Amino acid sequence: MTVFLYILISSFLISSAALIGIFSLSSKKEFLQKIVFFLVSLSAGTLMGSAFLHLMPEALERLNPATVFTIVLISFSSFYLIEKVFHWRHCHKAECQVHTFGYMNLVGDSIHNFIDGLIIAAAFLTDITLGVSTTVAIAMHEIPQEMGDFGVLIYSGFEKRRALLLNFLIALTVVLGSIVGYFLTIGVGPLKFYLLAFAAGGFLYVSASDLIPEIRKETELKKSLISFVFFLIGLGIIFFV
Repeated sequence: MTVFLYILISSFLISSAALIGIFSLSSKKEFLQKIVFFLVSLSAGTLMGSAFLHLMPEALERLNPATVFTIVLISFSSFYLIEKVFHWRHCHKAECQVHTFGYMNLVGDSIHNFIDGLIIAAAFLTDITLGVSTTVAIAMHEIPQEMGDFGVLIYSGFEKRRALLLNFLIALTVVLGSIVGYFLTIGVGPLKFYLLAFAAGGFLYVSASDLIPEIRKETELKKSLISFVFFLIGLGIIFFV
């Protein structure tokens, strides 16, 4: 029951990141854009660090390498498919020029959040420390993502209060995913190790195909170096958790 409580608290905290839209409303555009840029770098580091330093090593303790890396590859490909089919995309700017994809963005995010919930449950059921590090990695990614998602809804034509409410309700699918993941994994014990490998592939996809390309768009050397420092900090956080 203690582990289940950890899972619920962690998933609810992740969902609460959707309320970051309140901060977006009260911040200046230039300041907000600067913060988001460095948060994206931090997020890339935590996700990649979590995949290589925690999730894959943990899965490899119980599954053979061929199985683990096959699942990672399947996961990577699946996230690519989800992005294309459901128009799930991340926006990491104060303004996102997306007008027709508001509802599709919500559908894609609900799927993404549900998967995050499954991952959190599997991580905590494997080891409390792994659960904490996985939650940290997801949280570091959710903050800039939710700021971007809020921007997508606003610039798709949603009224601000409605956008904030919808974003939060969609974020609660993390909690739903964690509950389903808990009972599913309890019923099928070895499943959690497969989910960890799947999580690693998803983390690698988001970090390598979405976040790092966003960081590389910066041409100013000083900002690029600072963003790299934030990337290393993200790796360090996961390493020392």
